[in-house]
Amino acid sequence: MSRLGRKPIEIPEKVNVIISNGEVLVEGPKGKINLKILKGIQVKIENSKVFINREGEQKQIKANHGTMWSLLRNAITGVVNSFKKQLEIEGVGYKAQIEGKKLLLFLGFSKPIEYSIPEGINVSVSQNIERKFIITVEGINKEKVGQVSAIIRGFRKPDPYKLKGIRYVGEKLKKKERKAAAR
Repeated sequence: MSRLGRKPIEIPEKVNVIISNGEVLVEGPKGKINLKILKGIQVKIENSKVFINREGEQKQIKANHGTMWSLLRNAITGVVNSFKKQLEIEGVGYKAQIEGKKLLLFLGFSKPIEYSIPEGINVSVSQNIERKFIITVEGINKEKVGQVSAIIRGFRKPDPYKLKGIRYVGEKLKKKERKAAAR
């Protein structure tokens, strides 16, 4: 059995978990998430704890066991404390701003990049002491927060030679040296 899958998931007081028609609905103070129960998995609620069991020993069902546990735990955590990722923009003339439901990124191209912020995700832009722009992506769905952060980072990935571009806060980059001219 999956080591994590065997552990029950505690349901906090503010969270309501409902199982119906092969789906799990998790409601909390920040919002609600609807999860589909994966094939070969049973979900039960007893004494304010969620138990996840599997119906067989096939390889895919074993994989689904741990995955379902992780998805459900992230959903319960997300409706109580939302997930957050931060990106920083570094480069001369690079900046970001919010206009309505769009994120405008000025990254050295001839036109700014407009990114429509998906439903359920909050994006904010601030400037720190070193004049770098910090983009904060926040939401209750961990997968969606990570996906939006990866898309924003993909607009101008960090350059290993000049160390400019969009990167996660705390991400370490190793600066590469240019090739020396052949003599």
